[in-house]
Amino acid sequence: QVQLVESGGGLVQAGGSLRLSCTASGRTSSNYRMGWFRQAPGKEREFVAVITWSGGSTYYADSVKGRFTISRDYAKNTVYLQMNSLKPEDTAVYYCAADTSYGSSWPPLLYEYDYWGQGTQVTVSS
Repeated sequence: QVQLVESGGGLVQAGGSLRLSCTASGRTSSNYRMGWFRQAPGKEREFVAVITWSGGSTYYADSVKGRFTISRDYAKNTVYLQMNSLKPEDTAVYYCAADTSYGSSWPPLLYEYDYWGQGTQVTVSS
């Protein structure tokens, strides 16, 4: 079992920044891939970014590339999502997820994420 707890969401004006954190506990491994997703009201959950625990390889959705940065602190079992130049369309509940399946696809497919956090709300005002 892996437990994921997100924090860092809030209300920010357009152009501002926020940093989300996701701390993992339980059965963790350097082979895991850790992703961020988001879901706006009335929309499907969408991929934002992913990172590997071991080598720090990253992959981003086109909509956030150049504005968001995913990173990890292996010693703290924590993954971060630094969000800069925020836009109103970034408003959503942001979820952290862990892929513990040791799959070969990159980036991992949605169904390969088997643990999810409870989500944290990010609201960007115009």
